Amino acid sequence: MSYVIGIDLGTGSVKGLVVDRNGKVILEAAENYPLHHPEKGYSEQDPADWIKGTKLVLKQLIETMPELKERLSGISFSGQMHSLVLLDQQDQPLRNAILWNDVRTTKQCEEISETLGDRLIDKTKNLALEGFTLPKLLWVKEHEPDIWKKAAHFLLPKDYLSFWLTGNKQMERSDAAGTLLLNVMEQEWDLEIADAFGIARELLPTLTASIDKVGTVRKSVCEELGIEGNVAVFAGGADNACAALGAGIVDQNRGLCSIGTSGVFLAYEGTHEQNYQGKLHFFNHVIPNSYYSMGVTLAAGQSLTWFKETFAPQMSFDALIQEASKSPLGSNGLLFTPYIMGERTPHVDSQVRGSFIGLDAGQKLNDFTRAVIEGITFSLKDAQVLMEGIAGKQFEEIVSVGGGAKSDLWLQIQADIFNTKISTLKTEQGPGLGAAMIAAVGCGWFNTLEECAKAFVVYEKEYYPQKSAVEKYQQLYQLYQQVYPQTKELCHQLK
Repeated sequence: MSYVIGIDLGTGSVKGLVVDRNGKVILEAAENYPLHHPEKGYSEQDPADWIKGTKLVLKQLIETMPELKERLSGISFSGQMHSLVLLDQQDQPLRNAILWNDVRTTKQCEEISETLGDRLIDKTKNLALEGFTLPKLLWVKEHEPDIWKKAAHFLLPKDYLSFWLTGNKQMERSDAAGTLLLNVMEQEWDLEIADAFGIARELLPTLTASIDKVGTVRKSVCEELGIEGNVAVFAGGADNACAALGAGIVDQNRGLCSIGTSGVFLAYEGTHEQNYQGKLHFFNHVIPNSYYSMGVTLAAGQSLTWFKETFAPQMSFDALIQEASKSPLGSNGLLFTPYIMGERTPHVDSQVRGSFIGLDAGQKLNDFTRAVIEGITFSLKDAQVLMEGIAGKQFEEIVSVGGGAKSDLWLQIQADIFNTKISTLKTEQGPGLGAAMIAAVGCGWFNTLEECAKAFVVYEKEYYPQKSAVEKYQQLYQLYQQVYPQTKELCHQLK
């Protein structure tokens, strides 16, 4: 039996999955690494910590499963998007990586929007937001000119990890789509954008497809890890694209609802261009010549965590959600908007803040908890509504993953609010499984990623919308949609 490894390079940790030809996850390991916040709003990591963590993960997997030394066929990656790694002429990092959740670049975003106007969305399909890579490049250019003069290349996190393993530098397109430098439909660097902001063309890496072989594990790394023979390395993909693949989102009738710290509502777009005018993200997929759209709730699970830690610190999440089940649909007249960190979809507004609407003296903790759960789900429905209204999508099934998939109550609420069948995964492995699937296809185990998904992705539970609940939630959702425009100015003035 031969194996592949999927490596998921996240914001707080790196995770490795060993997967066999049947799609079974045989073994997994993870290593944490620190975040650095040198100033308010800054978020950075040392790329050396990614390499250290990945090396420890691979060592642990190989020591636990010695047959990997001879039977490891391929490795691929999933990685946090947007984060900037700047290299000098000797391919050494010039500074800490500036991460996707760093918000220092508001001025640079404004400059990009003013300079490019409508061409920005025409070319990149996305608005200029602080998370993207181009604003980070411009920030370094303005604030760290000595470093900028030494910059010879830039990479994204998983591509830097690939460089360490193989010695070859490149950037894969599903990740490049999050830089604001890629013409998404043409799938090539947009040199007009690069020239407009003084980004030297030499900085732009060679572009690859997700399933492209980008090299083999370097001899020195093989010797250090005890690997015998050649191990192929494949380009991999952006974390959201890999998560979608790992959940089987490979056709246009199936969506993904992922509720972690933030929340994502994602849909496969096939080969078709969609014009969401920046209201949704539109990126290249890991599936060749395909695309996906995505809406983001900045504080999804974070809203529930904040609520628990603030108002019920002594309770477990399970106990808190069990209490919420005692509250009726609509939370006894209470609505919650999860804008505690600002909002992304459909309101690109960093200054709006959350609210409880409809408080009265008869409401209890269970009503507030259910309102938070319903409000998070309403926020994700905003993305679903945009997809249905603009692209004419008709979802037959939504796969739910993350914290929102751990509760029968929340899963049923999703079915009723989305008015769509909700399915859960038998084994939820997230982006790491998507990375392993890319390696499996790269190794020739399957002809296509779609074929691999049919073999690797197994669903478990199903939840169906209840007609009476759907009707009530449709009425409440119309009220929810009115909260943002009626509280926006108040929030801005409070800030």
